[in-house]
Amino acid sequence: MKIIIAGAGEVGFHLAKLLSYESQEITLIDSKKDSLINADSHLDIKVIKGDATSISILNESRVQSTALFIAVTSSETTNITACVLAKQLGAKQTIARISNTEFIDMKEEVGFTRFGIDELISPESLAASEIELLLNQSVFNDTYAFEDGALTMLGLNLSRTAKFVGKSIKEAAKLMPEIHFIPIAIQRFGSHLTIIPRGDTILKEGDRVVFMTSKGGDEELCKLTGKVRTDIKNVMILGGGRIGYKTTQGLSDNKFNIKLIEKDKIKAFELADDLPNALVLHGDGRNVELLEEENIQDMDAFISVTGNSETNIMSCLVAKSKGVKKTVALVENIDYFELSHSIGIDTIINKKLLAANSIFRYIRKGEVVAMTRLNSMNAELLEFIVKPTSKICNQLIKNLNFPKSAIIGGIIRNGDGIIALGDFKISSGDRIVVCCLPQSIKKVERFFF
Repeated sequence: MKIIIAGAGEVGFHLAKLLSYESQEITLIDSKKDSLINADSHLDIKVIKGDATSISILNESRVQSTALFIAVTSSETTNITACVLAKQLGAKQTIARISNTEFIDMKEEVGFTRFGIDELISPESLAASEIELLLNQSVFNDTYAFEDGALTMLGLNLSRTAKFVGKSIKEAAKLMPEIHFIPIAIQRFGSHLTIIPRGDTILKEGDRVVFMTSKGGDEELCKLTGKVRTDIKNVMILGGGRIGYKTTQGLSDNKFNIKLIEKDKIKAFELADDLPNALVLHGDGRNVELLEEENIQDMDAFISVTGNSETNIMSCLVAKSKGVKKTVALVENIDYFELSHSIGIDTIINKKLLAANSIFRYIRKGEVVAMTRLNSMNAELLEFIVKPTSKICNQLIKNLNFPKSAIIGGIIRNGDGIIALGDFKISSGDRIVVCCLPQSIKKVERFFF
């Protein structure tokens, strides 16, 4: 597939890197030579220096034969314009990164597709949504919802109090009369290896396990793992940038008690005017005395989303030392993922990964409608729509010659999530959520052609 990416910043470079690993034909456009040097020397892609809104530059990149044009520069005006031009010049699909989330909220009314933009993505909006979901599932470290929560991916680390530690998957299944969850990926403690579990796989203390759950599955997991669900009401947010603003806005509208700390005085006053349902404070969130004065010990959750990864990590560690139950840090360096988990931060989020996940489904074959990569695991979650002509249609799960490095995590039928076992028959229109390792992706896609 030929893909053009406009913008060689953090999101653009990361996308180009991930896509080049998959042997896609990538062209990266940026007006700054310095931004392209790193990509040109480290990635097997074509780079073009120039303005992505220039018709001559787009023609040079052979936009007329492009399957996917992605505009992720720092300017949403540039992104929108580039996508409109690319579509008119022959690009089959276009995706624009935007910062004004009003565009997403009013997407249908405005009709962006009519003038050439197939999809809008906002990394900041994606991050805010991720944080809100994490707070609503406070026991778990990782979450991802399919079809408004019909199925939900939940991740946690197994402690010795978990009732199924030391048991095989088959034995663990017998602990509950009705099963509303299934383990879909395991990372052993101290290992980088991702395991797709089978019936005889033993669950061990310290395992980081990702489960797929239907309605009620989260409650069952809490009972079996010894985790105590606590309602989160009081939240402190550090950083009043786009993510901090969007998160505060969403949470305060949902009756959370929010304290937002912003270092810039003028910005803090502006935020206070725009966010009447939150308490906005001017100050340096790295100051432990300030945090103590604002009763950090009484907070149920602490979220650090400043523009500095180190500040976010360190402030979350301070919050954790003061007894805060749930901590979430925004990090830009993907290498920090494993470090953050090992030193005690509950969850980290990364805008680049969230944006990549949102875009990646456009390069997958079959009717892929959602996709996410598991944090610090070498696995993907893909949601496919079964067509009448799909190889998987009208088949029992147990009769499928499914790859060993992939597993059907759940099925959504008529809006209801189902944890399906071997005797389940797949029908046209079903939405199938599959967890698979990279080497099995192409084999899995063939089932849905």
